[in-house]
Amino acid sequence: MPYMVKMGCLAAAGTLILAGCASMTPGPKDMTFFVTSVGSGKGGDLGGLEGADRHCQSLAKAAGAGDRVWRAYLSTQASKLDAPDFVNARDRIGTGPWQNAKGAVIARSVEDLHSANNNLNKQTTLDEKGQLVNGRTEKPNKHDMLTGSRPDGTAFAGAPFPDMTCGNWTKSGNDGAAMTGHHDRAGPTDAPWATSWNSGHPTLGCSQERVRPTGGDGLFYCFAVK
Repeated sequence: MPYMVKMGCLAAAGTLILAGCASMTPGPKDMTFFVTSVGSGKGGDLGGLEGADRHCQSLAKAAGAGDRVWRAYLSTQASKLDAPDFVNARDRIGTGPWQNAKGAVIARSVEDLHSANNNLNKQTTLDEKGQLVNGRTEKPNKHDMLTGSRPDGTAFAGAPFPDMTCGNWTKSGNDGAAMTGHHDRAGPTDAPWATSWNSGHPTLGCSQERVRPTGGDGLFYCFAVK
């Protein structure tokens, strides 16, 4: 084979290999988990579960991952004690595994997600653009993620027990509260609540102004169901 032809073939082959490698690089279109880069702007009022899911879907679509069904990791409380009208966050996010926009697997199953083996931390809980989210030591602090959930991903009891979901994600006033978790697994102590990703402490209220003092911005987790 003539030298120039041979070199041309090698160059073409190299281009194909590089293109193949580039196409295999993980990106937002491949993600199945992210933290919202922005909230609703109304604190704990997300428009209910439906509104929160739409927010996840909209952000995923803008990032190139809108072909999946997305759900917010949020629980809702029953209308009254022992009533069946509650939703567990863990039951609405699919079966996994889930990976972030950089390709890092954060959990392989629902059980793995709610165990000590999950891979959720400051470096892996990225937003839909593949960017880091401000942690406890950064300004503004945005490490409080709305969940309304207990550590195992289940809902809190309904009335007369305290509101932990800002009226099932419809309140934006000073009353009520929402349970949050720390995406960076960091807090003022090493206590389990301080390092929990999904059940650390409640907000001071449901307005954006009452969500921020404890370190939040009304952000939450989104998971691809399929």
